[in-house]
Amino acid sequence: MDKEIILVTGGAGFIGSHLCEALLKQNKKVVIVDNFNDFYDPTIKYRNIEEIKKTMKKNQIDENNLILFKEDIRNLDGIDKIFKQYTPVTVVHLAAMAGVRPSIQDPLLYEEVNVKGTLNILEMCKKHKIKSFIFASSSSVYGNNKKVPFSEDDPVDNPISPYAATKKAGELFCYTYHSLYDINVACLRFFTAYGPRQRPDLAIHKFTKLIMEDKEIPFYGDGSSQRDYTYIDDIIDGVVKAIDWVQKEGKRYEIFNLGESNTISLLEMVKTLEEVIGKKAKIKYLPMQQGDVEKTYAKILKAKTYLLYCPNKRFKEGIKSFILWYDQI
Repeated sequence: MDKEIILVTGGAGFIGSHLCEALLKQNKKVVIVDNFNDFYDPTIKYRNIEEIKKTMKKNQIDENNLILFKEDIRNLDGIDKIFKQYTPVTVVHLAAMAGVRPSIQDPLLYEEVNVKGTLNILEMCKKHKIKSFIFASSSSVYGNNKKVPFSEDDPVDNPISPYAATKKAGELFCYTYHSLYDINVACLRFFTAYGPRQRPDLAIHKFTKLIMEDKEIPFYGDGSSQRDYTYIDDIIDGVVKAIDWVQKEGKRYEIFNLGESNTISLLEMVKTLEEVIGKKAKIKYLPMQQGDVEKTYAKILKAKTYLLYCPNKRFKEGIKSFILWYDQI
């Protein structure tokens, strides 16, 4: 009997590599599509792939269960060939240009990758009759939502960065393809994922490096801004459960928040890093940046109800796990 094929775009990245490991452990065949771009050092993604292979070896998983393509989601012909060769049961679309601040610098690139790239993948699902699709959205779509915690039913018509606007556009295109072509879709709004393999441009990773090197950390605003930090294992638990959900019978389209439903201020985050690292941070105070939201806070009742999502990693414990990993790289 052939193994179930799951295609993961952006599978060499932070969230993607952890997801691929989880799927391989479930005895799935995983096809990774990633362009290994230079948004951050590409060797980090290659290291993530090596970590996946180590996990496979440790768990005695057949190396043929992992197929890797270096391909760009903007290249429709290249993507079409992959879908023809390995027609997946489900597509998990994580690939995107990430980051709020960089999107303000280069909005045309973000539109090209995040909107047209998503449309390309949806077109392939239509063409190859794939009936289940996961879209990685973002808490950034909520903008400076005043109502907390953020609910999937809240209006998201006021994004304050091009990145957020592209993610909202992606959700809309997902609904269009669901409606027209009966593709089951779960749009997952991730809330500030952190943990081992976190991207080096993200605050926890960046601050850890700077504290350990006795360098100043950039501290935007007065430290009162808050984030709903979500540990990577909890994110992956939500994605895996969403895959099971979209594969069920019946016409399905839903948006789910995946967060811890707990807010941590910037001040508290730095204090926790100092405690775990055992070293004081040197802080360089800077004004709040354009595009940055004041708070993210997920209401997760819907994900708990539909997906049986159950995040359970306390922030300090998550930071300890991250620092343990950081010390080994």
